[in-house]
Amino acid sequence: MVDSTEVKEQLTKSFVQVQDTLFRDSKINLRFSGSTCVSVLIVGTKVFCANVGDSRAVLVRSVGQSDQMTAIPLNRDHKADEADEEARIIKNGGRVQPYRDMHGNPLGPLRVWHLKEDIPGLAMTRSFGDQAAAQVGVIATPEILEMNLIEGDHFIILASDGVWEFISNEEAAQIILPHYKNNSAEKAAEAIIKESIKRWQEEDTSIDDITCIIIFLNIN
Repeated sequence: MVDSTEVKEQLTKSFVQVQDTLFRDSKINLRFSGSTCVSVLIVGTKVFCANVGDSRAVLVRSVGQSDQMTAIPLNRDHKADEADEEARIIKNGGRVQPYRDMHGNPLGPLRVWHLKEDIPGLAMTRSFGDQAAAQVGVIATPEILEMNLIEGDHFIILASDGVWEFISNEEAAQIILPHYKNNSAEKAAEAIIKESIKRWQEEDTSIDDITCIIIFLNIN
């Protein structure tokens, strides 16, 4: 029998330990450097997803007896437009606003700033590192979702926000599906990465981090 409480406690401790070790021992300049993290732990037929930031894990499950699939997010993106996340930033002396151009026009998503300084401009509310952001309430404490896996669960996608910027959960599932049927997780990941790069090139002059892991499941 899986002790869900203990699993979640240990996952949380591991995230806290990573953050503490980074701040205490790392030689990396962490003032404006950091990382998101999305992770899954499968214990028997339970999956635990621990997340900080805006990377995402998605479980793809068949619907009924048909070939139709549904894409189920295993975490939420930690963005500044989430009411509870914004409230924590404000409570810790920060502010939440979009970047503004030289004319004062808002550009892009809401970001985390110091109250009286235009730093760090982080577009997420939880991360590892990011010392300047941590001073105003950006944390490395994970949210943890627990879910029972069932026979119709086929694969899990873990990917950074560079994948999800222009590809929906459902589109990602359809891109991977033919490679799942051919039992090639490597080709599935390559297909997601190639499509992500293509869409960035169509939409922007730069490309965000694109990282992807595909886990094929065999649930009995």
